[in-house]
Amino acid sequence: MRRLMLAASAVLMLNGGLLAAEKGEEVTLGGLKSTAPAEWKVEPPANEMRVTQFKLPKVAGDPEDAALVVFYFRAGSGTVEQNFQRQEAKFDLRNAKKDAVKVTKVKVGTIDGHSQDITGTFLSKFPPFAPNAKITRKDDYRQIYVVFSGKDGEYYVSLLGPAKTVAKYKDGFDNWLKNFK
Repeated sequence: MRRLMLAASAVLMLNGGLLAAEKGEEVTLGGLKSTAPAEWKVEPPANEMRVTQFKLPKVAGDPEDAALVVFYFRAGSGTVEQNFQRQEAKFDLRNAKKDAVKVTKVKVGTIDGHSQDITGTFLSKFPPFAPNAKITRKDDYRQIYVVFSGKDGEYYVSLLGPAKTVAKYKDGFDNWLKNFK
């Protein structure tokens, strides 16, 4: 009996440790918190406009990882439509499917937001804001871009990467947004 209880305790301790190891990074946006999926790898923000950023590991066959970046601007950066136009301009959609750009309403916790889902050829530019920067065409890319107002300003969430990799993380992304409390 004692061996059985020790074995059961060991299993519970191991399971508890596994559950703790699977917990992701807690993110706070606009006074709300949500825990990111454990497979999202947190990275230091690349600049001061970024609240947080993650690397989402690529799926087999995709050329690179996806990136999830949250931008914040206290005074905003234009209307939702202006932001969506800027994001769409980052893609060459001439040969894209008819429904390559989808716009929907979304909830970030209890906050109403707007989402834009684009699939096409991404025009990667580095450095991003330099007028003469080199552009690299990346076929079959997808960006899910969410805009919402927090109590302290405007937030812009971008999930960008190869389409198959973004598709893998889409459900986790949606749940992460819904779970902000």
